[in-house]
Amino acid sequence: MLTGLFEPLHLIVILGIVLLVFGGRKLPEIGAGMGKAISNFRRAYKDEPESAKVESDKSTKV
Repeated sequence: MLTGLFEPLHLIVILGIVLLVFGGRKLPEIGAGMGKAISNFRRAYKDEPESAKVESDKSTKV
């Protein structure tokens, strides 16, 4: 279904459309925002919430 999506010509066309829609000045801001969002997601995924730690401690004591 998506076999030809990542061909170089298709990627150039997609990049051109994105450039037309958002403009050249906005793309670095979008990239930086996406990078921060990904790093925050990884950090949140890595850190286990306190409630989950308490739940796991209770289950090991039983």
